[in-house]
Amino acid sequence: MHYQSFVRSCFRNTLLLLLLLTNIGVFAQNNTSPQLPTDPTQPKIDPSQVTNQQAVDFYNQAKSAGMSDMDIEKAALQRGYTLDQISTMRKRLQQKPNEKQTNDPNRDELDETRDQDDADQLEDEANNERDSTNARSARNRRLSRTFGSAFFSRTTSTFEPNLRIATPRNYILGPEDEIVVDIYGNAVDNFRMKISPEGTVKMLNLAPVYVNGLTIEQASERIVNRLRQAYSTLNRPGSGTYSSITLGNVRSIHVMITGEAARPGTYTVSSLATAFNALSISGGPSLNGSYRNIEVIRNNKIIRKIDLYKFLVDADLRDNIALQDQDIILIRPFETRIELNGQLKRPGIFEAKPGETLGNIIRYAGGFTPEAYTKTFTYQRNTGTNYMIGSIDSLQIETFAPKNGDIFNVKRILDIVANQVEIRGAVTLPGPYALEERCNSVLKLIQMAQGLSPRAFLNRAILERSSGETQTGIVAIDLRKLVNGEIADIPLLAGDILTIKSVEDLKEFTFLTISGSVINPGNYYYYKDITIADLIFQAGGYTEGGIPYRIEVSRRVKNDTLDLPSSQNVRIFSIDVADNLVLNPDDQKFKLQPQDIIVVRKSPRYEPQKSVTVIGEVRYPGNYTIINNFERISDLFGKVGGLRSEAYLPGARFYRGQELIAVDIEAIVNKPSLPSNLLLMHGDTLVIPRRLETVRIQGGVHNPSVMNFDSKFSYDDYISQAGGYTEQGWKKRVYVSYPNGRTHRTKNFLFFRSYPKVEPGAVVTVPVKVAEPDRQKTPGERIALFSFIASMVSTLTLAVITLSRNN
Repeated sequence: MHYQSFVRSCFRNTLLLLLLLTNIGVFAQNNTSPQLPTDPTQPKIDPSQVTNQQAVDFYNQAKSAGMSDMDIEKAALQRGYTLDQISTMRKRLQQKPNEKQTNDPNRDELDETRDQDDADQLEDEANNERDSTNARSARNRRLSRTFGSAFFSRTTSTFEPNLRIATPRNYILGPEDEIVVDIYGNAVDNFRMKISPEGTVKMLNLAPVYVNGLTIEQASERIVNRLRQAYSTLNRPGSGTYSSITLGNVRSIHVMITGEAARPGTYTVSSLATAFNALSISGGPSLNGSYRNIEVIRNNKIIRKIDLYKFLVDADLRDNIALQDQDIILIRPFETRIELNGQLKRPGIFEAKPGETLGNIIRYAGGFTPEAYTKTFTYQRNTGTNYMIGSIDSLQIETFAPKNGDIFNVKRILDIVANQVEIRGAVTLPGPYALEERCNSVLKLIQMAQGLSPRAFLNRAILERSSGETQTGIVAIDLRKLVNGEIADIPLLAGDILTIKSVEDLKEFTFLTISGSVINPGNYYYYKDITIADLIFQAGGYTEGGIPYRIEVSRRVKNDTLDLPSSQNVRIFSIDVADNLVLNPDDQKFKLQPQDIIVVRKSPRYEPQKSVTVIGEVRYPGNYTIINNFERISDLFGKVGGLRSEAYLPGARFYRGQELIAVDIEAIVNKPSLPSNLLLMHGDTLVIPRRLETVRIQGGVHNPSVMNFDSKFSYDDYISQAGGYTEQGWKKRVYVSYPNGRTHRTKNFLFFRSYPKVEPGAVVTVPVKVAEPDRQKTPGERIALFSFIASMVSTLTLAVITLSRNN
């Protein structure tokens, strides 16, 4: 959206305040200047209660009634509304840009034209820069990277004069300013006087006082002198009557902003407004506007040249002068702009004044970053026909004069430490060190690292050194001779790396493995002269049941193969170790070797307690310990004290590992010698249920259901109760599952069929035949079938004839 001018917003706000007080119709007079309403009885309405659209509608009606913008503003001020309220309304409108507004068509056209000109200029620059790849990317970001543009680009921020400050002593009074006179002490009075167009104010019945063009201090002196005609002792020492003269509501003034401004035009601002206030509401310099050559013109004379860099860089407000009515702010086009890229705190596009050097511009950019390479950096310059690359060293920064369009690039420093040496490995404090007088040789570097570690390998050390070629060379050092002074010390060069290894670094690290009855079995480091007792100690000692007199050591064969057959690759040793790991000279005789595997056996009579569980209808249900390895299921009934009267032994179930084992418990009790009388194992469970009184019929019957058990019912009776067989019911394959997990199926012999017995808790299952799809036989299959039948008939005929002849 296009920005609206400050004057248009101000007129709308004052109009809003005015038209809430009086009717629009009073403004329409017959070809005469509008008469301002002065009825004080009309209510004063809070401007926050009126919408932006209402203000726009009122504004259009007032303009059509013949009122000028100045008439609208004067009417609002005469009705008692202050510039504070006008400022409040302006802020509220700026915070609601989405509400419909009626714009000044001429001003909108001007804004659109300038925006289009800026866009066209950027497009032209991009087209011209196609011949220079290096300049294109920087120029396309020119608008957003220009130093100072961000200060004026925030549309939500304001830079308005503070209307709540004390009256400036150098404020110049003019028409429409309000002066407030308070008299206190022995006499009390108050006057609020507006300066007339003739520049005078009038109090009581006294003669007018001319105050136009005076400061508030000068005007106060004249007003007091005039009031002494009514109060003779006013402000005299010891009189008891005093006065206070301050500035009330201030007038509005008109300033014009022209030249290379983002939104040039005429703006109505408070008489307290300064140059920076006006620049802020106009959007600041445009794309080609200068930030360092802005002129304030009064009565056709330049009274101040503004350099915004003084404010942006040093917070210098000396150029922020107070404006007067009809002042002109002229923004000149820039003359010299350069671009700073790379390692600067604030890279961007900066404007240079004549006589300024590159050092001044770098200061505006905040200086170099800590990573900047400042010894030399390059720049690109437009010669008029092409681009030229140049370089600058650090001594030229304060004297080098930049030209318009120069692009400077500051690179990052090299990621290399120029005076570093490093020591690695078996020293107390490895790491990088500075190459200096106290650390310029191998021995001195070792001393800086607080000496060698006790496990340092002294036969050889390596010094890596860059020789300036692509390959890095190494220097081998006999560290033992160097430390003992048998060879001369070796000077160090920048970038040298000294590596000293430990004894462990140069050999394969070996392990021992221990398993069996120890608390922490696993792999352990091998140490010289380690014994089995030492290893068991490291493994946490024996577990319960572990025995020290049968420990097996498995050792791989290396060179001692004289007494071994060719097929044997290991030796097995059986060792006895003192109990409780007490130090024993005999234990020290057998030394372990790398990769040995040690197994600690468990006592043959050690076994953890085993138990079984009996639940259900027994006298003493619960867990019972297995005394020996020969206890069987039948032995449990003596432990539990027998069965209860409601126990149903044929339905007893036996579980092992949560899996039902199909055994006939009743048969086992009656005949313990049966093979089904299993040996007990840890975790077995025996369940003795109550008598079951139901029978379930399922599968290929018309009415699958659960019914009560009746001892008078036969198998056919239960099937009849379930509605009989379905067409798919497979009678030959009926089976009955009993509560103890056993299953009996139907037995068939010739034309006789014997069904299983139905008992309480049984489940009768009638399998369902799988219907096979009908398939017509092929002609070949029919011929084969007929041939088979004919062959069988022929064979039977021949057999009958043969038998008859024999008889």
